[in-house]
Amino acid sequence: MNMIEVKNLNFDYPGKRVLHNVSFTIKAGSATALVGPNGAGKTTLLRCLVALDRPHSGDITVGGIDVTENPRAVHRQIGYLSDFFGLFNDLTVRQCLTYMSWSQQVSVKNVAAHVEKIAKDVMIDNMLDRKAGVLSRGYRQRLGIGLALVHDPAIVILDEPASGMDPEARIQLSRLVRDLRARGKTLIVSSHILNELEDYCTDMLIIRAGRVAEHVLLSDHEARTVRHLRISLQGGAAAHADALAAQTGLSVESIDGDVALCRFEGDDAAQRALLAALAGLGLPVYNFC
Repeated sequence: MNMIEVKNLNFDYPGKRVLHNVSFTIKAGSATALVGPNGAGKTTLLRCLVALDRPHSGDITVGGIDVTENPRAVHRQIGYLSDFFGLFNDLTVRQCLTYMSWSQQVSVKNVAAHVEKIAKDVMIDNMLDRKAGVLSRGYRQRLGIGLALVHDPAIVILDEPASGMDPEARIQLSRLVRDLRARGKTLIVSSHILNELEDYCTDMLIIRAGRVAEHVLLSDHEARTVRHLRISLQGGAAAHADALAAQTGLSVESIDGDVALCRFEGDDAAQRALLAALAGLGLPVYNFC
């Protein structure tokens, strides 16, 4: 079942088209990595999906609802964290979550208990009585995610959610996304850094210059681009391990005498470029396969 369908979507800013005939579908229960360089149109696309921006042309349906015809109904289906968002800085975390629960007309008997559960889910329960204005960037992100989840949406859309988070918090974010998928949520998570998303996403939608460059299952992408290489170097591979590890897309997994077993991310052209780079450095490579 498709939860989101986009057909021939175009979006214009004055004097500039930023989305060009964008079409794709997203299945229910999936976690889609939306990736692309800064300025590719990711945020504009997400704002169209959540009915905050109206496209110049094209069709968007979310949960079977036409976004342009019935945006309010779409808002009830979606929890959205924007890349940049505001908070009521004089309210505590508890008050922010409580206010959002009321404004979203959350139908739970005990709102206080609901707020504490959401805070625990996004790892901010130790900050419930801190004012939002004193939170670090990482904790503001966690609170923003919590605000997006208070009404238990079927679809969760997060624009650069890991921004400002330290490595431990990013691991916790990964766990949260997996947990949301386990509950049957459909997710879109954007970033300009793919490896932030590979741990928990099922598929990847790549946007370049406002166009869909690729939409594939991550398992297919990895199978196509990740390969294992045996690089043999005269005099022993250990002496050249640092030079190998410094190459783009190459990581050394083990060394046995002259042979370095490596993991390489790249296509055939990138592999040829790697061999040329090693030769250019003067490394004594005598076998490369």
